[in-house]
Amino acid sequence: MKGLKKTRRIQIILLTFAALIASVVLMVYAMQDGINFFRSPTQVTTEPPSPNEVFRLGGLVEVGSLQRGQGETVSFKVTDSNETVPVTFKGVLPDLFAEGAGVVATGQMQGDTFVASEILAKHDETYMPKEVIDSLKEQGVYVAPSQ
Repeated sequence: MKGLKKTRRIQIILLTFAALIASVVLMVYAMQDGINFFRSPTQVTTEPPSPNEVFRLGGLVEVGSLQRGQGETVSFKVTDSNETVPVTFKGVLPDLFAEGAGVVATGQMQGDTFVASEILAKHDETYMPKEVIDSLKEQGVYVAPSQ
């Protein structure tokens, strides 16, 4: 009788452990497509991403680089004051998108141009995405906004 109880406990523990491993594997598989790594323009130029890799490019919109094309096509340059990456975007820009402002774009490189599928702009005069702040601090060009 004692051997049967011990066997059942071991079976339940092993089954629980197998279910836990299966759930973790399924979560990792489901998140594979949703993970987008952040890169600054300097990182993009020094360590080019692999072809068709979707990632986030963040920095400041270079002043004087915004050009509106045919229809909803817009091109501009993103800089971290060290390197600059040209960006094209087809769609409607956020209302707060402006030259000299912080921006994070999701997309992929096609040649030397970053083709964005989504553009995120800062939501007020003091907000800047954490990734952009960290990147600018690494370059030594971040200036904290006055409060």
